Amino acid sequence: MVERHAVRFVDGLLLALLALLMMGCTVGPNYRRPAVNVPVSYRQAPDVAAASDASAAIADEPWSSVFQDAVLQGLVKEALANNLDLRIAAQRVLEAQAQVGVTRSQQMPSVSAGGSYNALQIPSNLAGTKNDGSPANSFYRGGGLSASAAWNLDFWGLYRRQTEAARAELVASEWGQRATRIGLIQSVAEAYFELRRLDAQMTVTQNTVKAREDSLKLTQALEEHGAGSLADVRQAEELLHAAQANVPDLRRQITIEENAISVLLGHPPSDVARGLAVEAQPHPLEIAVGIPSQLLERRPDVQQAEAKLVAANARIGAARALYFPQIALTSMGGAASNQLHAIATSGNAYWQAAGSLSEPIFDGGRIRSNYRLSKAQEQEVLLAYQKTILNALRDVSDSLVTYKETRLQREEEAEQVKSAADAVRLARLRYSGGNTSYLEVLTTDTDLYAAQLLLAQAQESEAASLVQVYAALGGGWK
Repeated sequence: MVERHAVRFVDGLLLALLALLMMGCTVGPNYRRPAVNVPVSYRQAPDVAAASDASAAIADEPWSSVFQDAVLQGLVKEALANNLDLRIAAQRVLEAQAQVGVTRSQQMPSVSAGGSYNALQIPSNLAGTKNDGSPANSFYRGGGLSASAAWNLDFWGLYRRQTEAARAELVASEWGQRATRIGLIQSVAEAYFELRRLDAQMTVTQNTVKAREDSLKLTQALEEHGAGSLADVRQAEELLHAAQANVPDLRRQITIEENAISVLLGHPPSDVARGLAVEAQPHPLEIAVGIPSQLLERRPDVQQAEAKLVAANARIGAARALYFPQIALTSMGGAASNQLHAIATSGNAYWQAAGSLSEPIFDGGRIRSNYRLSKAQEQEVLLAYQKTILNALRDVSDSLVTYKETRLQREEEAEQVKSAADAVRLARLRYSGGNTSYLEVLTTDTDLYAAQLLLAQAQESEAASLVQVYAALGGGWK
């Protein structure tokens, strides 16, 4: 009877503790997105007054519709499938998922079970004799089964806050993976345009070498017939060697750029396919940029920074919960016997149940310092979040002004090339007619070559600026 009342008392105590657990509070602040001062429009944003939807943005479009070079699309697809940085980011997401499971398991009770078996043989002369004078048993054996359970009740939300922080870190890793994806697409596109710029400069250099070889032959013929001078021949040779000297360096840069692209694609250095020339890359005259408030939802780095802020906020609650009493329940039970077949009988059973409550009294300020640490860390992450937003706004403004001004620069460079080419034509006509020295040809030819190289650079900058706008607005991760 006494045993029955004891069992009922323990059952009632457990039910009461479970009820208290269900009513338990979660201490610490609940997360609220901090107020952010976001402008109504981007600096250097194009006029969108005539647009039907001011919130539409190029970042909403898939990358394959923004970069229309078929070869570039193939390179990006290969990079997304094989790039090691992206695969590392994916593994970090899996690690964060597993960490959530590890942290969440602290909210659950732990149960374990086991069994044992013992056998003992002692010398028969030590076993003695029975009352009837026969030898006593010198062999003993026994065993048992046992089970135990323990549960640290999460009455104040310590483990729930820790789980909340782990889930926020998981979200942060997912956004980090998307940020890596955007960075990868941007890197592949920019490296490809850089490669096509080098190709264009190599073509310009090779054409210049051929033209200067022809010019050298002309000066040599004129010198042989007395219509020119040896100085003209030497100046023509100077022009030729200056152009030829650029060929090895361009080959070097092209190889290095192909190696860089190969690594982005996830394979050893090799040749890279070519598509549209750098000057043929499409550039829309106007691009939709949307409104700045969209960056809070679209930019992965902003979302990642906010997820880290959520985690830091949850850790404040976890640190706060350590101020309060910790409640734990433990129990164990089993059966034991020196006869294995009798283990299951009621007389061989045993059990124990216990509950404990502990309240920190003195710990040298550890809990208080840990709480202050969590609050200071939350403020640091908050400042990092605000800085990330400012940098995102800056990225958009920088890319927009770059997109606008590089177009104007490329147009002026193209006009300069036209003028320089005509100046070279006129100078060579005047020289062949004996109306000027070869110095004029040398000067105009040098100016033309430099202008053609700068034009290729401007064309690459214009192509890359579209990539920068797309990435700054948060496009490419969908």
